[in-house]
Amino acid sequence: MDEHIFDKVHEVDLKKTMETSYIDYAMSVIAARALPDVRDGLKPVQRRILYAMIELNNGPDKPHRKCARIVGDTMGKYHPHGDSSIYGALVNLAQEWSTRYPLVDGHGNFGSVDGDGAAAMRYTEARLSKISMEMLSDINKNTVDFIPNFDETEKEPVVLPARFPSLLVNGASGIAVGMATNIPPHNLNEIINAVIKLIDNRVEEDRETSIEELLQIVKGPDFPTGATILGTRAIDEAYRTGRGKIRVRAVTDIEPMQNGKNRIVVTELPYMVNKARLVEKIAELVRDKKIDGITELRDESDRTGMRICIELRRDVNANVLLNQLYKHTQLQETFGVIMLALVNNEPKVLNLHEMLKHYLHHQEEVVTRRTQYDLNKAQERAHILEGLMVALDNIDEVIHIIRSSNNVGIAKERLTERFGLSEVQAQAIVDMRLRALTGLEREKLENEYKELETKIAEYKAILADIKKLLTVIKEELIVIRDKYGDDRRTSIGFDEYDISMEDLIPKENTVIAITRLGYIKRMTVDNFKSQHRGGKGIKGMQTIEEDFIEDLLMTTTHHYIMFFTNKGRVYRLKAYEIPESSRTARGTAIVNLLQLLPEERITAIIPLREYKNNTYLFMATKKGIVKKTPIKEYENIRKSGLQAINLREDDELIEVKSTNRQKDIILVTKNGICIRFNEEDVRPTGRTSMGVIGMNLSDDDEIVGMQLNTQGKYLLFVSEYGMGKRTDMDEFTVQRRGGKGVKCYKVTEKTGEVVGVKAVNDDNEIMIITTEGIIIRLMVSGISVLGRITSGVKLIDIDVDKDIKVASFAKVRESDNTTEEDLLKQLEEQLEEESTNDEIIIDSNQDYEELEEDSEEENFEKNNSDEVNSEE
Repeated sequence: MDEHIFDKVHEVDLKKTMETSYIDYAMSVIAARALPDVRDGLKPVQRRILYAMIELNNGPDKPHRKCARIVGDTMGKYHPHGDSSIYGALVNLAQEWSTRYPLVDGHGNFGSVDGDGAAAMRYTEARLSKISMEMLSDINKNTVDFIPNFDETEKEPVVLPARFPSLLVNGASGIAVGMATNIPPHNLNEIINAVIKLIDNRVEEDRETSIEELLQIVKGPDFPTGATILGTRAIDEAYRTGRGKIRVRAVTDIEPMQNGKNRIVVTELPYMVNKARLVEKIAELVRDKKIDGITELRDESDRTGMRICIELRRDVNANVLLNQLYKHTQLQETFGVIMLALVNNEPKVLNLHEMLKHYLHHQEEVVTRRTQYDLNKAQERAHILEGLMVALDNIDEVIHIIRSSNNVGIAKERLTERFGLSEVQAQAIVDMRLRALTGLEREKLENEYKELETKIAEYKAILADIKKLLTVIKEELIVIRDKYGDDRRTSIGFDEYDISMEDLIPKENTVIAITRLGYIKRMTVDNFKSQHRGGKGIKGMQTIEEDFIEDLLMTTTHHYIMFFTNKGRVYRLKAYEIPESSRTARGTAIVNLLQLLPEERITAIIPLREYKNNTYLFMATKKGIVKKTPIKEYENIRKSGLQAINLREDDELIEVKSTNRQKDIILVTKNGICIRFNEEDVRPTGRTSMGVIGMNLSDDDEIVGMQLNTQGKYLLFVSEYGMGKRTDMDEFTVQRRGGKGVKCYKVTEKTGEVVGVKAVNDDNEIMIITTEGIIIRLMVSGISVLGRITSGVKLIDIDVDKDIKVASFAKVRESDNTTEEDLLKQLEEQLEEESTNDEIIIDSNQDYEELEEDSEEENFEKNNSDEVNSEE
């Protein structure tokens, strides 16, 4: 017995056995488990699930079926592996946050974005989604090859017809042996448009499509959970090479709260990020004191959408803390793109063009085989109809032959001999019913035969001409795009390290608006139309209670925007970095864009193309202090801002102008007092200095506006209750700075206090903004020119009983016949020529003006705060 056992022991080389076995295992995982096919974008388990469901007649128009039944059929017929792996793949196909366009319509608990697992398959139900029917369309028309299943009792498809590019549309991820794939999902509209571009170039121009053309159409991945992709450089690299690292950031909003605090609200997360784990991680960072400043953390998500609320301490800079969260948590993630797929059962890394080309080649084969199938069927039917019509033409003789025959076989033989029919035709004749003898049935047969002849000609034309075949594919793709396409969910944001982003932004005029509570937006210049004086105005932006537009300026998208705050600090952005909105939208909280300190708000804005020598910033504070500093000292502004002026505790910076040391400064107070002095009275000082006294104010008065004499011929004053006037600037004589000034506006109960002042010309227009958000646009030429000590005329109709007042007003220089293109051209020319003749920038706090070169430069003191003290 023992000897018999030892006879069955064979000595083998373990090294060779392991090599052979491991290679077999590796190839099995690569080709039959982990990697998707480039043609239909599905792994074997996904393909088998969809095919098992169509075999079960489990379409979108049928009731849901138990997932256990679907899994059982898939496992028993096609996929001899564990039921958990099959159910996991089924669940993944049904989850909206995992699959961009779900192929399975799930019913029941299929998990959540918090990482909760689906209920057991005995509790859940599923059916095919509508779009998945496009994956299986025409599978019964010999469009794809079938192979025997594992036990050769069934047939399964090698690949699905896939009438849309599922590999790119839904993406794929999988870890094989020695390789992995990670293809991001994309927008259906963009991918189908890219395929159509390939077809159009071949049909119309008979050429291949370049990768550059495709990059114009496919903007980037489109994740089901939304979020924002930072920059385009990584996208470009991934599409060109098949590999890349795309940085994806959560969509967050910094919201001001009633008690002066801020909160960070997260509404979209990067793809495949577990929300519950993210909240736990943030709580852990706060507990370990790695992040300081978070007072409360809540997950307020519900079925309407995601919302994670992070409340901050009053003294915390929200932007700084948000950057810490990006660094330490999954609020910012890197998606490593590896576009690996099976091409002819071999794994290959493909770029965007290659993937689309392989898909199009697959469609050519599918449509060719389908057309051939339809042609064969049509020819077979036409062949039968020809026989039936022969029988109807000789019906009496046919009936006689059939009646006189002993059996069906003899009848078929005699019919074949007599009329030269085929066996199929003879069978159809003996199967013919008596109703076919009526005249109506005869007409139906003839009409059907004509239709078949047309179809046969059409099918043959498609098979004979590749361009017609491609046109058919294009038309069917357009139908799918129009039926299932939707808008992008993932936006392409700006990456500060990606210099190529700026090249993609067109240079165009833009209007920027900021509200008193700190909301900012960018709009196109054609949002506003001029009205007559005394009108009601148009509805401006939707503001929250007690908020109103405080600043407007016109610039171009590529200009720097310098933001000066009441605390005397300066920040900087490119105009295109400000999100664009409609006229009625509230905009984005400025704290989302700038790292403002607590209780800091924007008081002045300057658009700037570049930092020039002999250009100065002239600043004025609420308490009448003025300061002049070379603009070059503000060239390097950090993200966290830069100190622009030193202020006393009870003072605020209210306005900033660009000057060239040759202008007169005009300061106006809320009580209607004005002073005009030459800017040479104020010597240049350093960035951190305090400045000197510009106007000697009474105790209850404060500065509301500063203008330059070169900005216009008249001074336009507007009061709280909508009154206003123009006064010739020559009526205000030049004094020495530091004086009491002269009366410039008669303030009464009817007018209210002076809101602001602008230097204007006849061809200017102004926008007046009320505390209710109403905007009216007026021609300056329609406003009366009056003397210094007058109140003026009504400019806007205001309901004083409702406590509505004028919040601010802004100047627009744009004539009725000036086009946007002319305006942009003027702006660019003036920026290049440094002209002082025209103004086209508008701003309630600053009318930007291009500056003349000054050949002489001086050495400036860094601090002259002693001068303020000595003059007091």
